[in-house]
Amino acid sequence: MTRYLLLIFWLGLTGCSYTQPLPENTTAPVKNGKFDNPHIVDPEKTVFGFLKVKYFGDVPFADQSEQTDRIRLAETFVDLRQKSDRPRVTWLGHSSFLISIGDLHILTDPILTDRASPVSFAGPKRLAPLPYSFEDLPQIDHVVISHNHYDHLDQPTIEALGQGPVYHVPLGLKAWFDDIGLQKARVEEYDWWQTRQLAGLTLTATPTQHWSARSLFDRRETLWAGWHLAVGNFSVWFAGDTGYNSYDFVETGRRFGPVDLALIPIGAYSPRDFMKPYHVNPAEAVKIHQEVQAQFSIGMHWSTFQLSAEPLDEPAQLLDQAMASQPDVAPFVTLAIGESRYFPSNAPPSNSADD
Repeated sequence: MTRYLLLIFWLGLTGCSYTQPLPENTTAPVKNGKFDNPHIVDPEKTVFGFLKVKYFGDVPFADQSEQTDRIRLAETFVDLRQKSDRPRVTWLGHSSFLISIGDLHILTDPILTDRASPVSFAGPKRLAPLPYSFEDLPQIDHVVISHNHYDHLDQPTIEALGQGPVYHVPLGLKAWFDDIGLQKARVEEYDWWQTRQLAGLTLTATPTQHWSARSLFDRRETLWAGWHLAVGNFSVWFAGDTGYNSYDFVETGRRFGPVDLALIPIGAYSPRDFMKPYHVNPAEAVKIHQEVQAQFSIGMHWSTFQLSAEPLDEPAQLLDQAMASQPDVAPFVTLAIGESRYFPSNAPPSNSADD
């Protein structure tokens, strides 16, 4: 049964291709009619390859569903509808953050449902409880989407958010919003390095090393990206999901650094041979933290859905080890699910969710 459920998820049997023809002139490289990663030879990994390494590989898969006692939940939960006089960042789990700066509220890759899957009865199930309901959230002004995988672009969450926010997506994803009935939503598509300014918010899509697909038949037909966000003199870089290369993050740091806050993935990296092209491990995440010139970073993409082999709390442990070996590096921490941090502009953050 476990194999059957995994197969349903990874194949995305209910998924469809919602793409438009690729643009003729794009900063992001295109190869054979599909978006391409310029710094690696893209491996054609498949669901069958994943099942092979899971059931017949040399790396044992931890059962994270038996490790949920290791999940850290915030000791206190702030009123997210209450305006803060300082930038506030709240981890909702996985790659979902609420960034609140004055009256402006931004969600990153929101998934506020029980499964990261095209179906409600199978696929990776949420291990950590949702710290906040939709009713607890303020009115959302902007949503940034890094790519179209089910753990980053969640249809029930987007439908619940509805027409209210402006959605910022990589090239090719606007058609998906039209096809789920949000034709009237404002959806802004971005090429790599493309910038837009909207009501005090400046957004730029930045290159990352990943891929896209929502079915067997649409691999790399839409783009993937990180996001640089700036409001006044406070800046955030959201990595989305990415593997490591020695080019993209150095260039992001050159163009935008230093950034006040970076949100960087640290999980879903094992087995390393299979995951490495598209998912960083904690040591590589620290390299990215340094290369984008982050003054403070928060680890994400862990402790919420099981997507890989490592034990649930190993990403945080390895991040602590990597940081301990480099004591002069700017802070890079993990939060408890539901925890908020407050950031004075261009200054170190507070150490307390309530400060």
